Amino acid sequence: MTFSIGLAGTLPADVVRRVAPVVEGLGFRALWVNDTPGGDALVALAAAAEVTSTLTLATGVLALDRRSGAQIAERVRDLPVERVRLGIGTGQARHGLALLERGVADLRNGCAAPILIGALGPRTRALAARIADGILFTWLTPAAAAAMAQLHADADGRAVEGVLYARTIVSPEARPALEAEAARYASYPQYAANFARLGIDPMHTTIDVSRPGSAGAFEAEVDEVVLRLITATGDVDELIRAVGTASAAIESADLPPGSPA
Repeated sequence: MTFSIGLAGTLPADVVRRVAPVVEGLGFRALWVNDTPGGDALVALAAAAEVTSTLTLATGVLALDRRSGAQIAERVRDLPVERVRLGIGTGQARHGLALLERGVADLRNGCAAPILIGALGPRTRALAARIADGILFTWLTPAAAAAMAQLHADADGRAVEGVLYARTIVSPEARPALEAEAARYASYPQYAANFARLGIDPMHTTIDVSRPGSAGAFEAEVDEVVLRLITATGDVDELIRAVGTASAAIESADLPPGSPA
């Protein structure tokens, strides 16, 4: 298992340029960026590419209801594609499985980057195991993510990577922001249904590095854990400190961050 850092797609490019070299220097595998309305993960990753040389650049996730696989592939050509991993999802689209199949086909035709599918329900996970290179789990406890990754491991004799995307704070001051984030996702019907189906409290899927015993949350049996950092103010210096604190917490748990890929 390796560790990566996740950032919000709404962060300005100059902030990403400051944070990305710190993430690379501390040995994290990748920098993942959310793609959300009001933010563009590919713009952020282009900024990160300018100031790093080995750090993997990943999206979590690009919604196919906002841009097609062909459009994504065209834009990825401007990035160092050998360092890119593309997380994709359905967004708010109906008939999401068909959209994912078309999107993956277009991406395979247009670029060589590995593809991971953000998957909540069992049908989407099964599809991801069949056509993608990995499954991106979010808002799951480590135990639930590990169980689902094992369920879909080596589908059709083909290794499928499991990545857990976990909202993470490193100080008590950031807890209100974390709770607000959890409440926001719990208000979305598809996430609410998933929480109910699995009997999961969304806050139990998060990591609070400042609390005793938090190291156990790092021990998920998946291939990679993405620490999607949430801070109290969003200040760039606070964010950089959070990256360092997360790295120190992993080291104190005797779990190396993992070498860049």
